[in-house]
Amino acid sequence: MRLIIATKNESKTEEIKNILSDVSFEIVSLDDLSDEFEIDEDGNTFYENAKKKALTVSQVHSNDYVVGEDSGLCVQHLQEAPGIYSKRYSGKDSTDSKNNLKLLNQLKEVSSENRIAKFICWLVLAKKGKEIARFQGELKGLIHNKLEGANGFGYDPLFFLPEFNKTTAQLEPKQKNKISHRYRAFIKLKKFLTENI
Repeated sequence: MRLIIATKNESKTEEIKNILSDVSFEIVSLDDLSDEFEIDEDGNTFYENAKKKALTVSQVHSNDYVVGEDSGLCVQHLQEAPGIYSKRYSGKDSTDSKNNLKLLNQLKEVSSENRIAKFICWLVLAKKGKEIARFQGELKGLIHNKLEGANGFGYDPLFFLPEFNKTTAQLEPKQKNKISHRYRAFIKLKKFLTENI
């Protein structure tokens, strides 16, 4: 059986493959398919975007299971921004670097203890254009006052975990994969797949 991860983000795909390494599915991403999917993430929530990705791809690849995933960073002081706009926070030509610099700039007057944030991940599992199940994962932390660490991607160099005294970009990938918001959502998916499919 094949499980399609509805993303073209290589870093995300690699992280997901590591988490699901022992499930009895062939795991592929949109990059492995011959189709060209242009999915406009126009939902108002992570769940809506994840569902749209899953249903769109599963309508075309109806014999496969498809996982739509949407995740991002929510900062309490910024009324949960960047939220669903995490990837394109700094505008049309956004990059991880530009997004991180914008976030640092917006929080420059905010004290460490008030930089409360969380990573959120929503997953939707679909087949034949219908939702089968949904899962959510969260990781709570703080926004650091400078970029630190070379691992990970996105906001990892700024996402500080007090219990480790490190950013998620300073954690070893194996360590991060055992605590991340994505891990917490995908471990629920893994349990569902193992017990139900």
